[in-house]
Amino acid sequence: IVVMEHASKNGDPKFIPECTLPLTGQNVVDMIITDLCVFHRPDHDSAFKLIELAPDVTREQVRDKTSAQYEE
Repeated sequence: IVVMEHASKNGDPKFIPECTLPLTGQNVVDMIITDLCVFHRPDHDSAFKLIELAPDVTREQVRDKTSAQYEE
Protein backbone atom coordinates (compact mmCIF):
# COMPACT_ATOMS: atom_id res chain seq x y z
CA ILE A 1 0.00 0.00 0.00
CA VAL A 2 1.24 3.47 -0.92
CA VAL A 3 -0.22 6.54 0.79
CA MET A 4 0.62 9.88 -0.82
CA GLU A 5 -0.65 13.23 -1.98
CA HIS A 6 -2.09 12.94 -5.48
CA ALA A 7 -0.07 15.80 -6.96
CA SER A 8 3.24 17.48 -6.16
CA LYS A 9 3.44 20.95 -4.63
CA ASN A 10 3.63 22.44 -8.14
CA GLY A 11 0.62 20.41 -9.33
CA ASP A 12 2.39 17.65 -11.28
CA PRO A 13 0.81 14.18 -11.09
CA LYS A 14 2.49 11.73 -8.71
CA PHE A 15 0.66 8.62 -10.00
CA ILE A 16 2.62 8.42 -13.26
CA PRO A 17 3.19 5.71 -15.90
CA GLU A 18 6.70 4.81 -14.68
CA CYS A 19 8.57 5.55 -11.47
CA THR A 20 11.44 7.99 -11.90
CA LEU A 21 12.88 7.46 -8.39
CA PRO A 22 15.19 4.65 -7.24
CA LEU A 23 13.11 1.51 -6.61
CA THR A 24 13.20 -0.60 -3.48
CA GLY A 25 10.82 -3.09 -5.10
CA GLN A 26 9.28 -3.46 -8.53
CA ASN A 27 5.60 -4.28 -9.20
CA VAL A 28 4.77 -4.73 -5.51
CA VAL A 29 2.05 -2.12 -4.94
CA ASP A 30 -1.58 -3.31 -4.77
CA MET A 31 -3.25 -0.14 -3.50
CA ILE A 32 -2.62 3.60 -3.79
CA ILE A 33 -4.40 5.92 -1.37
CA THR A 34 -4.21 9.65 -2.08
CA ASP A 35 -5.93 12.77 -0.82
CA LEU A 36 -8.28 12.51 -3.84
CA CYS A 37 -9.06 8.81 -4.21
CA VAL A 38 -8.15 5.14 -3.82
CA PHE A 39 -6.82 2.88 -6.57
CA HIS A 40 -6.61 -0.91 -6.21
CA ARG A 41 -5.64 -3.89 -8.31
CA PRO A 42 -6.45 -7.52 -7.44
CA ASP A 43 -3.10 -8.84 -8.64
CA HIS A 44 0.14 -7.56 -10.14
CA ASP A 45 -0.90 -8.44 -13.69
CA SER A 46 -4.03 -6.27 -13.57
CA ALA A 47 -4.44 -2.56 -14.11
CA PHE A 48 -5.21 -0.26 -11.19
CA LYS A 49 -8.89 0.57 -10.80
CA LEU A 50 -10.36 3.70 -9.24
CA ILE A 51 -12.47 2.33 -6.38
CA GLU A 52 -13.24 5.32 -4.17
CA LEU A 53 -13.33 9.11 -4.35
CA ALA A 54 -12.71 11.48 -1.44
CA PRO A 55 -15.69 13.63 -0.45
CA ASP A 56 -16.43 16.36 -2.99
CA VAL A 57 -13.88 14.99 -5.51
CA THR A 58 -15.05 14.14 -9.03
CA ARG A 59 -13.75 11.52 -11.46
CA GLU A 60 -12.81 14.36 -13.81
CA GLN A 61 -10.59 15.94 -11.14
CA VAL A 62 -8.80 12.62 -10.68
CA ARG A 63 -8.36 12.20 -14.47
CA ASP A 64 -6.93 15.72 -14.76
CA LYS A 65 -4.32 15.03 -12.06
CA THR A 66 -3.31 11.48 -13.06
CA SER A 67 -0.98 10.60 -15.93
CA ALA A 68 -0.85 6.82 -15.28
CA GLN A 69 -3.36 4.50 -16.93
CA TYR A 70 -6.13 3.13 -14.73
CA GLU A 71 -9.65 1.75 -15.06
CA GLU A 72 -12.70 3.61 -13.88
